[in-house]
Amino acid sequence: MKRGMGMAGSEAAWLTLGFMTLALAWDVVGLDRSFAGLAGSAGGFPWRDHWLPSTVLHDGARRLSWLLALGLCLSVWWPVGILKQLPPGRRLQLATTTLLAALAVSLLKVGSRTSCPWELSDFGGVAHYASHWTLRTDGGTGRCFPAGHAASGFSFVGAYFAFQPSNGAVARRWLAAAVLVGLVLGLAQQWRGAHFMSHTLWTAVTCWCVAVAVNAFWPGDPVAREA
Repeated sequence: MKRGMGMAGSEAAWLTLGFMTLALAWDVVGLDRSFAGLAGSAGGFPWRDHWLPSTVLHDGARRLSWLLALGLCLSVWWPVGILKQLPPGRRLQLATTTLLAALAVSLLKVGSRTSCPWELSDFGGVAHYASHWTLRTDGGTGRCFPAGHAASGFSFVGAYFAFQPSNGAVARRWLAAAVLVGLVLGLAQQWRGAHFMSHTLWTAVTCWCVAVAVNAFWPGDPVAREA
């Protein structure tokens, strides 16, 4: 058991390094505006109000995400499907991590001075581009960093830690699904001009770090402690 937990810890460490490296490398290279230029121009973003990214991948995905989060909360007492494999403590960990990850992203957005791409002069707006790490305003409304909508997928990465002690394969599949959904939703917002790609990557980092922190302080399963 200890060996397995050690292997899981090593895997989580590599995943943490991977998430951080990707987000930092993107910032260092400075690809945000050039990548956004694939979807928009000085005339704006043609896909901004398109039904697929706007109605389906934004409004619909957000509602579905909150329904799934509610389902995870209810599953603490009434588990269904694969969640029955988890002990109550791990189900509570999963629900808690999901809610805290979404909350962390929302709180960061409230204090952000970064405006959305569609507000920038590069894309027909009035704001001027500034790094999301700067403390000065860019002339826009701000509150656009990190990407809140991408958290509809990334906030579920905590399932990796909930399932890892009992079923590593399920843990990895759930993690892959959460990351894939987060990226798809982030790209949809990118194509609408609502976010830069860096916003999406740092949402992934934020949600993952919340999951790591919650797991670090969460009580282990009784069987694991005895082993």
